[in-house]
Amino acid sequence: MATITKKEIVDRIADANNVNRATAKQIVQAFLDEISNSLVRGNRLEFRDFGVFEVRQRAAHKAQNPKTLETVEVPRRLRLRFKASSTLKKRLEGPVPSGAKASLSGRGVS
Repeated sequence: MATITKKEIVDRIADANNVNRATAKQIVQAFLDEISNSLVRGNRLEFRDFGVFEVRQRAAHKAQNPKTLETVEVPRRLRLRFKASSTLKKRLEGPVPSGAKASLSGRGVS
């Protein structure tokens, strides 16, 4: 499985839409900044046929250190959750493109 960088995505968008790379880079960065800012404000982001991003809060709780058996207080935590749409899940489960590794077998998408 290959790693795709932001630069590669910018290049693909620039080529596909006949715009220069600087313009494509500004658009991609503005999109990513808006996603980040919306999540920081606590908003839920829903992209039809792609998925939903949301910030969830895990409450503070007590846990036990397995080595010392000491009880410790675990503070509340925020975590980012992505839930793939059914359309994206179907595409992921579909035929593997030639040249790609089939490393998703046996792993659920949540």
